[in-house]
Amino acid sequence: MRDEDFGTIRIKLEEVIQQSDLSKNKVAQLSQTQRGQLNHYCKGDIQRIDLAILSRLCYALDCRVEDVLEYIPPQTKNSI
Repeated sequence: MRDEDFGTIRIKLEEVIQQSDLSKNKVAQLSQTQRGQLNHYCKGDIQRIDLAILSRLCYALDCRVEDVLEYIPPQTKNSI
């Protein structure tokens, strides 16, 4: 089976930042994350989530993990 057969994780960081009163530069500063790395997370352009970065982003944005990540199940459920 392929990874897509299990569903996907959508990163909603861009939306959370837009809903906050913070700029991306401020979020990068507060989370001690490089701006380029923050942009990769915002675009969902990452293969593996660094839990330390995720916790710093949640701290900076005063949000919960489930505010930033969303599980999208597959369209059809396959038997394993």
